[in-house]
Amino acid sequence: MVHNKYTLILCFLIVFSSFGQEKDFTSSLYASYGKYKEPSLDKRRIKHVDIQPLINTLSNNPKFKVAVVGKSIEGRNLSLISIGTGPTDVFLWSQMHGDEPTATQAIFDILNFLTSTDFKSEKENILKNLKLHFLPMLNPDGAEIYQRRNTLGIDINRDALSLQSPEGRTLKRVRDSLNADFGFNLHDQSTYYNAERTNKPATISYLAPAFNYEKDINEVRANAMKVIVYMNKIIQKYAPGQVGRYNDDFEPRAFGDNIQKWGTSAILIESGGYHNDPEKQEIRKLNYVSILSAIYSIAKGNYKSIPLADYEKIPENDRKLFDLKLNNLTYNLLGKNYMLDVGIHQLEVDDAMHQNYYNSSRVVDQGDLSTFYGYETLEGKGLSMTGGKVYPKTLASIKEVEQLKVMDLLRSGFTYVRVENIPKDKNFIELPINVIGKNYKVPEFKMRVGINPNFLLEQQGKPRYAIVNGFLIDLKSGEGNFKNALILR
Repeated sequence: MVHNKYTLILCFLIVFSSFGQEKDFTSSLYASYGKYKEPSLDKRRIKHVDIQPLINTLSNNPKFKVAVVGKSIEGRNLSLISIGTGPTDVFLWSQMHGDEPTATQAIFDILNFLTSTDFKSEKENILKNLKLHFLPMLNPDGAEIYQRRNTLGIDINRDALSLQSPEGRTLKRVRDSLNADFGFNLHDQSTYYNAERTNKPATISYLAPAFNYEKDINEVRANAMKVIVYMNKIIQKYAPGQVGRYNDDFEPRAFGDNIQKWGTSAILIESGGYHNDPEKQEIRKLNYVSILSAIYSIAKGNYKSIPLADYEKIPENDRKLFDLKLNNLTYNLLGKNYMLDVGIHQLEVDDAMHQNYYNSSRVVDQGDLSTFYGYETLEGKGLSMTGGKVYPKTLASIKEVEQLKVMDLLRSGFTYVRVENIPKDKNFIELPINVIGKNYKVPEFKMRVGINPNFLLEQQGKPRYAIVNGFLIDLKSGEGNFKNALILR
């Protein structure tokens, strides 16, 4: 009896000691991230040509095995990068959707970590117990033009049954050849998802996909759930309350659901939004830390002792976020005052080369939005909406606009400036006033879903705030999280 008691105590000590070591490892990963962040991939709109030199460098490193395992429809190489000698295979693939690159960036950060001489004991532990296989940028043709679908126009993540696309066939073939124990299916989701019933963005969302309509939980799916619980605890340290869990309704065409069904513990990771992080670089860091920590936990087997019930405690994903939410504004319609909440999305528009973007905002909802939230929120009680005016003088060029005291114009109620000569390739201006062509007629101000939001918020008959292309500007301080106004012809 005494012997069993001491054995039990010893087991607890071993478990708590190992979790303490993992916590230290995670903290060290976060603190030292700057050493491993791949500097050539600092913007979201990365392309195949950007990652190919990095893959070529790895192919010359004897630690790695690099193989071309397929080609996209347009003939771009799909490369598998492998490292490690262990009996457990872990397969990570990213950018199945061309406009979802956050985890692709994180993968190359992880590969930089694996090539370094730091964290020697942790890396030895990982590489002697695991074989890691990375397939970054599964949809390079979509990435080329920053679109979700491939050149065939299909969603590769709905091609697991028909295998119509060469990219889908490559993913299936690699999964089958590895018969991987764990699979990390890496995506981006809309920045407008929030953790259920909170104003916190779902910065990271997880799912252990169901493998049948009944949503049964076998050992394969249970292992995925346990690893997700582990990663959730890590993210909570750096982005508390900002984790969501996807609905697990079975989708028979989806790769994640089928990979779970085929015997690989499939872990879906979705990168969402984070305040003031438009290029998702903080989220990239969270991917790096949580994925590497999960890999370490798999290598040590510690995930096995995690309570399965904790998976259901992760809040579900909701979609109730706006970029800007305006509460309780007074809106005069046909001589009567009404109270309106207004929700605005600051939507992205790609440039011709799909290398950068500007914002063209829209009102996406109005009315009672009391159950919704905003990355930025203004309480508008006592503020009345009114349309902005056109500056009476027509200017010759954009250069003349840049010489104006724009804040003074806004305070005087002007939100538009007319310009005679506008370059054909110019669609926006980085000043908080919209530029209009010589024949452009500004529409009468009416609050409607779908309009580009340009109006003033008056207090006691004087402009107090300006909304220019969906961005809020405080006219008293001159401050605002402003990106660009539009050029309207």
